[in-house]
Amino acid sequence: MKILLAPDKFRGSLDAPQVCQAMAEGIKMVSPEIEVISLPMADGGEGTLDLLLWYAGGQKRTAKVHDPLGRLIYAQYGISADGKTAFIEMATASGLNLLKTDERNPLLTSTFGTGELIKTAVEAGVEQIILGIGGSATTDAGIGMAKALGWQFLDANNQEIEAIGGNLSLIKKIVPPLPSSKLPEIQVACDVTNPLYGINGAAHIYGPQKGADSEAVAILDMGLTDFAHLTGLPEDTFNGPGFGAAGGLGFGCVFFLNAKLKEGVKLLMDFCNFDKNLYNVDLIITGEGKIDNQTLQGKLIKGITNKAQQIPVAAICGTLAVTPQQMQEIGIFYANSILNKPQSLADALQVGYEGVRDATYYLVNMFYQISAIKS
Repeated sequence: MKILLAPDKFRGSLDAPQVCQAMAEGIKMVSPEIEVISLPMADGGEGTLDLLLWYAGGQKRTAKVHDPLGRLIYAQYGISADGKTAFIEMATASGLNLLKTDERNPLLTSTFGTGELIKTAVEAGVEQIILGIGGSATTDAGIGMAKALGWQFLDANNQEIEAIGGNLSLIKKIVPPLPSSKLPEIQVACDVTNPLYGINGAAHIYGPQKGADSEAVAILDMGLTDFAHLTGLPEDTFNGPGFGAAGGLGFGCVFFLNAKLKEGVKLLMDFCNFDKNLYNVDLIITGEGKIDNQTLQGKLIKGITNKAQQIPVAAICGTLAVTPQQMQEIGIFYANSILNKPQSLADALQVGYEGVRDATYYLVNMFYQISAIKS
């Protein structure tokens, strides 16, 4: 028998590789002869780039960059073991988490620090950059990032302006950097489908959570609109799905870096050769801390069940809050909670490893015995 493990993390208890380890331990309790393939997963958000780095066998490095308000900080990024791929999380340099509540103002923030991380990776000689753009504090269409990479933005008087969100409408001329070393291939993990501007765009949908009031939202939306038209690209090109991600950084990555936007889950699955690892698999076990209505709308388990085709998919979780009909809709044939007695969340988090191990044992033992009877 061959079993593929593809779980997400159990937030607050186990990361995805630890979940795989617990599941594998439970499987070996059934039979040490069962072949186990562990492919820890993420939903495209928090933890995705750490997992990519884990697969690449690399390590984290530190660089001095500027935060969203221009203060010097130290931010981490990753380099693969072979030195060919860099993994960058824009939130480490330009994230909302770096600002106090009263500091949040996307009119004044910039993605300059993200550009500095990219520049550092380029100088390290990598051939590929994978960039995650969740959790931004910015709405600057990536002009801050571009400025760090040598682009200039001039006003009506041919004077260079500060690359912040509130200045987008002041830009009248975009000056690319002088030809130098070619940028590596850049893939952007992007799970947001909002357009760049408009009622569903970056400013209107995400501006308020970054500290923008109604007046600031209007200024930012106009700035994104003006800047997009200044690029000279066709409107159906610059206002497409995903370009509004991270305050327009999705658009900026495509325009300035010639990057490709890709769903985080798909990017991770491609990176770990998920499709190839399905060969001769008898059972797939996935899981996460909570399986509920949000799971039905999410991309991870749906992505797994879509790829599984005729391979049965089971799930182990902390909280199971879906109906049998909902399980059928998502394509899971079996799901089980690790909770086997009344207990507080704090207590459950402490015994997550044992709970995953034991729940996996019960599941696989049942599957193993049924398979033996059939054969």
